[in-house]
Amino acid sequence: MIIVSACLAGYRCRYDGKTNPDESVVALVKRGEAIPVCPEMLGGLPCPRIPSERTADGTRVLMRDGSDVTGAFKRGAEETLRMARLYGCDRAILKARSPSCGCGTIYDGTFSGTLREGSGVTAELLMQNGVPVEVKD
Repeated sequence: MIIVSACLAGYRCRYDGKTNPDESVVALVKRGEAIPVCPEMLGGLPCPRIPSERTADGTRVLMRDGSDVTGAFKRGAEETLRMARLYGCDRAILKARSPSCGCGTIYDGTFSGTLREGSGVTAELLMQNGVPVEVKD
């Protein structure tokens, strides 16, 4: 079983209320081989919502308007890990560059479109707990 970003599975849960389907991920869900999750919504954030980015030091997640949503991102990450364990997921396919799901490269926290090395809150927690993460655009 695989945990996947719900937006990659065709669910309208991105910050802008849109989806970003990846046909291979959609197929995994249709075959019952993957569990779609949106960590940000699991953490209590609405859809649509103001864009968020992880700060350069990685300690906080802020919305473009300056609101601190770190707690919601942490709750969503913990719930995603709980679901991964519950369903016996041995890997994850997550949305690239996301402050939740990005792995290896995320936006730098300036809302300028600049990328930096780093991972999203959920991707980081999954990897710390032995769940390998692959990203897709």
